Amino acid sequence: MPSSTRTPLPHSPRAPHVPAWPPGLLSRLLDIVIAAVALTFFLPLFVVIALAIKIGDPGPVFFRHRRVGLGGRTFHCWKFRSMVTDAEARLEHILRSDPRAAREWAEHQKLTHDPRVTPIGNFLRRSSLDELPQLINVLLGEMSIVGPRPIVETEAARYGQHFALYCRVRPGITGLWQISGRSDIRYFERVLLDVRYVSSRSVLRDLRIIVLTVPSVLAARGSC
Repeated sequence: MPSSTRTPLPHSPRAPHVPAWPPGLLSRLLDIVIAAVALTFFLPLFVVIALAIKIGDPGPVFFRHRRVGLGGRTFHCWKFRSMVTDAEARLEHILRSDPRAAREWAEHQKLTHDPRVTPIGNFLRRSSLDELPQLINVLLGEMSIVGPRPIVETEAARYGQHFALYCRVRPGITGLWQISGRSDIRYFERVLLDVRYVSSRSVLRDLRIIVLTVPSVLAARGSC
């Protein structure tokens, strides 16, 4: 007599589990790809800028400055040199002899009309081409394409309780500060922009900032 027991159906194979990439890893991969492609594309421009700097004001082509990065660790941030070679000594003299310049420096950590900037350096700053070498910082993992502007150690106090938030991400070549007016905004507003960026960071937002950076740079908004 046939049995009424049914043969159990085989279990359907489960789809393999594919772990989601952590946002930090995805951002880092995006940084590496963009920096590598950009360095390759801009390599001829690097040579032209280097020659222009040498002809305009003999001295080093590159300038490096110690900045605060991820986790509060310091690193050397690279730029094309846009100032005269004795810029630090000249700054001390300017701040001692010009009270207005001293107040501006204390407020913004920069001078609107900086006599230390060379003619070619002025063009590089207005076009943001002086920051192209920071693509190397990105490849080294010291910076990101998008993030807060890298600050010097003496600026940490100006962030107050928000300094820990600044240290949670890598500083960037571009960010909310660049697309919001750059030097046209006050320092405390820059801090608030950094806080807003870190608090709501995402890959899609980074891509949006990258896209908006292009018209900001072309229009030279807030450059000095």
